[in-house]
Amino acid sequence: MSTPSGALTVGVDIGGTKIAAGVVDGDGRVVARTRRETPARDVGAIASAVVDAVGELRRQHDVAAVGVAAAGFVDASRSVVTFAPNLAWRDEPVRADLEGALGLPVVVENDANAAAWGEFAHGTGRSASTAGHEVHDMVLLTIGTGLGGGIVIGDRLLRGASGFAGELGHIRVVPDGHPCGCGNRGCWEQYASGRALVREARAMARTGSPLAAHLLELVGDDPEAIQGPTVTKAALEGDTAAVELLADLGRWIGEGAASVVAALDPSLVVVGGGVSEAGDLLLAPARTAFARQLTARGHRPAIPVELASLGNDAGMIGVADLARIG
Repeated sequence: MSTPSGALTVGVDIGGTKIAAGVVDGDGRVVARTRRETPARDVGAIASAVVDAVGELRRQHDVAAVGVAAAGFVDASRSVVTFAPNLAWRDEPVRADLEGALGLPVVVENDANAAAWGEFAHGTGRSASTAGHEVHDMVLLTIGTGLGGGIVIGDRLLRGASGFAGELGHIRVVPDGHPCGCGNRGCWEQYASGRALVREARAMARTGSPLAAHLLELVGDDPEAIQGPTVTKAALEGDTAAVELLADLGRWIGEGAASVVAALDPSLVVVGGGVSEAGDLLLAPARTAFARQLTARGHRPAIPVELASLGNDAGMIGVADLARIG
């Protein structure tokens, strides 16, 4: 399946709380968008919400295909969501269900893979290539509540034998470390994610340490009210403790990224997700740790570590492009 390169396609990014859908052109521009709440516990209602959102967009735009990005395990045929931790899908034939309802070709992709492709084709990867740093191999790290990953090798998404490649957050980095929702202990995302940042910030605040005074001031003296944006806000305001918390998180990101690069040898590492809004407060310590831990440092081409540029639209743009490619 393929569509003309200039055709309009719809990208649908399904999260645990919202469904974001947009019409995307061949240059990665979102020309129209809509959203729905996610009925996460009801399989039929999820499909109905997607069909309704796509139908709204089709009333104003002639679209050729639909891409669906979901946080879950998608099989190698890009048809079946075998497991989605925040949705009711269990071995759900999402592509067949939606193609039957929409009468359009549908591609289903893991959300981090879709975001990686979006950044590669129309975001930071494309900008790097335009600036002269030719990119054919790229790793995206999405630092949100957890840590997601997507890998492009030789201008193609790496999906693996079962379609499950790129679960970088579940590389174990600390034997018998913090328990992870995947059932293991010590996964990278337990140390390099928004969840990890919040855990450490709340732990500091619970001690009553004067270092946490500004963080507590921002949340009415309730340690349990501290969230990732709280730490970022405090750090941007110059709070020393918040800056150090982000630096610790950056160190975990950079050291882990060096291990990923040792295995995959990409020419670019891109950092996205909500926590990346801290900018250089996160990226500078990540780059320092990355450079310190990188195998064969000083004897290999420079590997930039850059911020993602498409924000929350990366998955929508990426999966719409994948639907166009087929």
